[in-house]
Amino acid sequence: MGNSGSAVKVCTDHQGGINWLSLSPDGQRLLTGSEDGTARLWSTADSQCHGHFQGHESYITFCHLENEAAFTCSADHTIRKWDVVTGQCLAIYRGHTSIVNRILVAKDYLFSGSYDRTARCWSVDKEKQIQEFRGHRNCVLTLAHYSSRDVLEEEEEDEEEEEKVSRDLLVTGSTDCTVKVWWVSSGRCYQTLLGHTGAVLCLILDAPNRELFSGSTDYTIRTWNIVTGEQLKVFKEHQGSVICLELVNRHLYSGSADRTVKCWFVDTGERIQTYKAHKHSVSTLKYHAGILFTGSGDACARAFNSRSGVLQKIFRGHKFIINCIQIHNELLYTASHDGTLRIWDIRGICKRNKRRLKKERSVQGRSSQKGSLSRLFNNKVGCMVQQENGE
Repeated sequence: MGNSGSAVKVCTDHQGGINWLSLSPDGQRLLTGSEDGTARLWSTADSQCHGHFQGHESYITFCHLENEAAFTCSADHTIRKWDVVTGQCLAIYRGHTSIVNRILVAKDYLFSGSYDRTARCWSVDKEKQIQEFRGHRNCVLTLAHYSSRDVLEEEEEDEEEEEKVSRDLLVTGSTDCTVKVWWVSSGRCYQTLLGHTGAVLCLILDAPNRELFSGSTDYTIRTWNIVTGEQLKVFKEHQGSVICLELVNRHLYSGSADRTVKCWFVDTGERIQTYKAHKHSVSTLKYHAGILFTGSGDACARAFNSRSGVLQKIFRGHKFIINCIQIHNELLYTASHDGTLRIWDIRGICKRNKRRLKKERSVQGRSSQKGSLSRLFNNKVGCMVQQENGE
């Protein structure tokens, strides 16, 4: 069992549960969106609140932070853009007719998904809606974005001329059990990915490898070729809804309502590790420097050795579910439905893990001199099997 940790700081400014936590690309700020209808901006340098964004007429479901602007979406059917310096609301995006539960910012686009069964595309700099994506039979829960330039060769591109000019595509996952891929320029559905028998809760995209991963309430993860729409693999070992996904170095981590995280080797579909100890659903996860951090409905965050599955530390202090985690400068940030943002020092476990990784690389380096690459691969597979048998 891991050792308990105590937070170095507890931020209690919100008057309601925190639904999401976003880190700016430059790592200087954090944004929290809350059930109290407000968002708050925090400095990672001093952990102080430096902005309070007020204006939504209902709770904030999700938020996204850029270096100079913040975005929030709400149950009041709107999305807002905020100036991170002044706190001023710069734009209100109106058009959805129900709760907006997810937003995504890519290039000059702002994408949104809603309980009104649509996704929409907006101009970031204007309040104008550019496109509406209509075709799902139920709520749009999750979004991903890519460019066909990332996945298609020139000779494969046989779409309309307009779509060749703007090659951006939006991916949507819905409670209607489908994933859809849309041309942003025309709003036309490019692919409908069929196979799930439950709501699609999470998506993760690997555009360079032309792969999309989807997690569902049907207990499975499915991987798809995003060019052909072909279903490539089904990962079936979870015994509960798949809530969150993380992809690192061809290893896929999946958090589930069955109280576990599993690690899969994408190229073979093998489950190579299971991370236990959670007493409730795994709601969020993040990989960092060989360590897998998780947040759970049991109000605890945990740190596992990603290779061995050994629990290294438990972070206790929250009273309700941890909805989101972020990591910056070897500090762990956890946001909970209890309304608090807690900050934890993870330098100790990061340092220990770096020493362990360095030692493992040294051993592997000596081993590689004794055999071929194929023999080294077989040795790795053997180690994975031993880990599984030792659980």
